[in-house]
Amino acid sequence: MSLLSATVKDPPRLQQPFLFIQSSIAQSGVPLLRQILASNLTTRSSNHFLLFSFIYPSADILRDVSPLPENIDVFDWLDSVPGYSDGWSDPRAKILSAVEKAPPGAIQVVIDSVDTLCADIGSVSETYTFLSDLLAIVRARPSPSRLVLHATRPSQLIPLLTQPTFSPSIIQLIAHPVALLIHLAREYLTPPPPFSPKAKFWSAFLPLSERIYDVERLVYEITSNGEGSGGVAEIVFEIIVRGGEGRKRSIERELEGWSSSSGPCDLTKLDSLKGVCTKKAIVETGPDPTQNVSFNLNLTSSQQESRAQVPLPYAHEGNPAKSAANTTSAIFYDPDSADDIDDDDPDEDLDI
Repeated sequence: MSLLSATVKDPPRLQQPFLFIQSSIAQSGVPLLRQILASNLTTRSSNHFLLFSFIYPSADILRDVSPLPENIDVFDWLDSVPGYSDGWSDPRAKILSAVEKAPPGAIQVVIDSVDTLCADIGSVSETYTFLSDLLAIVRARPSPSRLVLHATRPSQLIPLLTQPTFSPSIIQLIAHPVALLIHLAREYLTPPPPFSPKAKFWSAFLPLSERIYDVERLVYEITSNGEGSGGVAEIVFEIIVRGGEGRKRSIERELEGWSSSSGPCDLTKLDSLKGVCTKKAIVETGPDPTQNVSFNLNLTSSQQESRAQVPLPYAHEGNPAKSAANTTSAIFYDPDSADDIDDDDPDEDLDI
């Protein structure tokens, strides 16, 4: 099972208390968030879900869930904006109270998005402290409880929330536009693995993907003539899994595809990358020396049989000579008349 598919289904092997989905202006990761919620609400009916919406309507996030089950509580803060809404209050106390009062057992807390929450609170450090307290409450619940956060790059919170000091175990799902891989394959001649070496691909992919402005320009100006190509039909996800059991700690990083029709899939299954993820072996043939000559250089079948029957002029015919086990070697040397051989010590007069 792929990492992305395992994250959506959340099997026991990959259960992590913290799932961090990262979108960008060039590519949204909300379609995957919808699928994760729809899948987990169906397979984990014993868990209790709490959805806190700050930027996308809850009806849009849960549009694939019908009818709405009883094991989910929805809190919509889209109309609550500090400075614009009458009677606005800090949402932190209400969120903590709702999570603490959730029914006993495993819970899954989803916040969309932490950037809007941070803007409402007005402080990055206070938002970090609040999310750390919220994660501690989730960790105190039975497994497979987890905190699911959604953010949009660039964000001041992302470098803080991805540090081991916040959570030693984490699953990051970073959404990238398909146009980024197409650009790397065409301009850098570096298609995704296995069509190019992993070290070569990641050394080109990671620096370019971190340049948010260049990726946005690539999507909205270069590859699509201003129309944009960061759609929701096909998305490329960078999956980073950090964590382990006991003293064993590991980090896995993979690149996988997602489509609205089939969900998590291999990159080769994406229609937009079929022209990129195709490695054709190019066989270069040299000139034939037997062509365009005035005499025949080819052998007939009878000539080939006769040549095969000729004994090779080698003593062992490819087989090493068998030597006796106790055979000793010796060197016999017959001096030549020109050799200057003197049994006396040439330096005996130096008194060394």
